[in-house]
Amino acid sequence: MKEIRIRGHRIFFKDLNQNQSEIILLIHGHPFDNTMWKYQCEVLKDFRLILPDLRGYGSSDYDFHKIFIEEQALDLAILLDELKIEKVHLMGLSMGGQIIVEFHRLFPARVNSMIICASLPNAESETSYRNRLELAELIENIGMLEYTKNDIQKYINLEKIDTDSAVYKHLFKMMTSTTKEGAVASHKGRAERRDNFRHLKNITIPTLVIAGEKDYFFNVNDVEKVANLIPNAHFKVIKDSGHLPNMEMPDEFNKAIIDFYCK
Repeated sequence: MKEIRIRGHRIFFKDLNQNQSEIILLIHGHPFDNTMWKYQCEVLKDFRLILPDLRGYGSSDYDFHKIFIEEQALDLAILLDELKIEKVHLMGLSMGGQIIVEFHRLFPARVNSMIICASLPNAESETSYRNRLELAELIENIGMLEYTKNDIQKYINLEKIDTDSAVYKHLFKMMTSTTKEGAVASHKGRAERRDNFRHLKNITIPTLVIAGEKDYFFNVNDVEKVANLIPNAHFKVIKDSGHLPNMEMPDEFNKAIIDFYCK
């Protein structure tokens, strides 16, 4: 892991295959870290891969009151500036998908292509806003270990992924390693995110939208609407996958992204 200070705070990231000219910036979801993408690193060996731990997650600084989606996007732009990288391909899952859509809204000239996975770039409704703040309060009270024990089944399709599997153990480790401070700050900031559905029509670069067939958080039909609003976007459903198709069904997921990048 490399370390950089962005606006006074430490951000840690991996920088792989630095001899490659095409660059992919991979943005993890909540409550995960950069290691969620380890299942893609080998098939993407012909690309330079930048894998940050976002503010509030992994090894990066986490002690904030709120962490906004716009802040995360700005952090990524500054990280690329420091690395002297002008343009990248973007891949983001869940919260990471919301962040890369926001990044494109702010910095469209810096994006070559996008892969949006298991994500909706919507704002919260009154009900979901209230629910997210209640979840933040719950995590603050019980901590990430108890939250993970109670809710991990929402993130993964346990009909296909055994609790003794390496993937399940990896997910459990990522979730329980996320600090409650970072998780709470992120939920509070995401509760106030902008509605970027109206921006989707402005995404004219090559885009792939991926949904997990059994995703608890984002219904397949809702994710397909994202693809339909982006001009000429491709849509792929990963069969039998929950919220984390890149981890649960890596072979199918990897084939989809390689087919996309090779077009």
